[in-house]
Amino acid sequence: MIYKYYYKTPDGFSDMLMTSDGEYLTGLWFDGSRGASKHISDCEEKLLPVFEDTIKWLDIYFSGKSPDFIPKYRIANLTDFRREVIDRMLEIPFGETRTYGEIAKVIAKKRGTAKMSSRAVGRAVGWNPICIIIPCHRVVGANSSLTGYGGGISNKVALLRHENNDMSKFTVPKK
Repeated sequence: MIYKYYYKTPDGFSDMLMTSDGEYLTGLWFDGSRGASKHISDCEEKLLPVFEDTIKWLDIYFSGKSPDFIPKYRIANLTDFRREVIDRMLEIPFGETRTYGEIAKVIAKKRGTAKMSSRAVGRAVGWNPICIIIPCHRVVGANSSLTGYGGGISNKVALLRHENNDMSKFTVPKK
């Protein structure tokens, strides 16, 4: 059985949908974002302990602090490469960003290869099913462009602003 629960975010953000297999958090998306709608059919809405932990984490985060724990999560179809990218995202501190290229360089060095594709990193970042907690919003383009956020650019901007980033250094792509 798959379970869902909704989280009411503070003003300036879309509300969030979380999913669970009953024990682990399996998804966290901004409502209406890419990927969210395909995960809510045939789900039972129920407040589970893992959702309570996730709500506590989100409450701390949205109060302007960096939570000191991560709710239990499980990600399906997790390849070694995706795990490496997630591990790098989890290392990005609250209020900081990294580029796709910077993450690619770290992974290439760890693997002992000359280089790694930043586009491959971008695909893995975009695939992330647990936003904010696994901070894909902190990954930006090489020219500080705020591209590639499945939760919507407005939410990415709001999250980076919420973390007190200097927004003057970022560019938002024109539609």
